Formats: sequence, structure tokens, C-alpha cells
Amino acid sequence: MEYISLLRPKRTDFLVTMTPDERATMGQHMTYARKLFGEGKIILGGAATDGAVGILIFRVDSAEEARHLFDNDPAVLAGIGYPELHPFTIGLHSDELQRMKS
Repeated sequence: MEYISLLRPKRTDFLVTMTPDERATMGQHMTYARKLFGEGKIILGGAATDGAVGILIFRVDSAEEARHLFDNDPAVLAGIGYPELHPFTIGLHSDELQRMKS
């Protein structure tokens, strides 16, 4: 099962106006995301370069697991932005394109 996590900052200029506490929280968020990536729980993560949104795609066994991982993200816990979690289906993926060409 895949779930997409979106985090929209509360300020449009968040990337350039982060407070020291917000910067520390985002560092904790990255450490958390890298740990989950290493465990295979996150299959993709990134952020819009204009700071509009951060995205994580979880691959988990249940909705409860997705909710637990999402709710324990340091950025979500700190209220850095407006968080969303949705069930997600990967419809197109570059690996599929490679298989089609073979």
C-alpha cells in the first residue's frame, strides 16, 4: 500500500525565513525520513524548489502504519505546516517504461 504525505508550509517564504527552531525541526524531519527510507518505508521524497510543498511517499502494510509514521514525523509534530496524508496509487513509473521498451 502506498500513501502520499504532503506538507505545505504556513508561510510562502518559509525556505528563506526559517527560524533556528524551525531549521532544527526540519533537520530532525530529514533524519526521520532518511531512516524510514533506509527501512524501505519511504520510496520517494522531495520538495518543490519554490518551497510550496514537501512530499513523502510511504510504502506500508496498513493504513494504521502510514498514519503512525506520518503522525510521528517531527515536522508534523511541530506544526511546521499544513500536513495531509492520502492513500496513493502509483500509476506511472519509469521502471514500467523500461519494461515496455524491452
